[in-house]
Amino acid sequence: MAGDIVPYLDVIMDRTQHCFSKINNKYFFDGREIVFNHLHADQYSMFLYIVCNTLYKNGSDIRLCTKICQLNKYLHGIDAFYEIELPNIFLFVHPLGTVLGRGTYADYFLVYQRCGIGSNHDVYPEMREFVTLRPGSSILGNCFVEENCTIASDSLLLDKNLGRNSLYIGNPRDHIIKTNSEVLPIWKH
Repeated sequence: MAGDIVPYLDVIMDRTQHCFSKINNKYFFDGREIVFNHLHADQYSMFLYIVCNTLYKNGSDIRLCTKICQLNKYLHGIDAFYEIELPNIFLFVHPLGTVLGRGTYADYFLVYQRCGIGSNHDVYPEMREFVTLRPGSSILGNCFVEENCTIASDSLLLDKNLGRNSLYIGNPRDHIIKTNSEVLPIWKH
């Protein structure tokens, strides 16, 4: 099985380095070079997603893709299936209990623990650049989330569009939307 991964190592490492180079955090980029530590769980969970997704996109054995995806779930508690097209630039922060479904993602996607992206009546959300899901938040169903939006901790955006530069707090029955004016400093763009 290791032999099935070796032909794609350059692509996997290029994708990983590109992603990590856009993260303004000393554990990912120290100002001079990319930092990768397989013992850093957030980094390793991101790497395992990139591995299984790269293999899948290149027609590798689905059993291998599934095993790597399951390894990520067992080690890090994140369900990011190999068929899901996460963007080129994303960041997992303590992703325990996070499920990333078949939404449409864009670069600079940031997700914390206990978050969810999923369907409602078989319709999935679409997100633009600089979307952040704080701990325990979810985006479900027919949602279009524009640039630079944050879903606050323990909030649920369900079948609702969210305009650019918004901070959504609450749930479908009781919510407020505030202005979210600046892009988070975690991103280099």
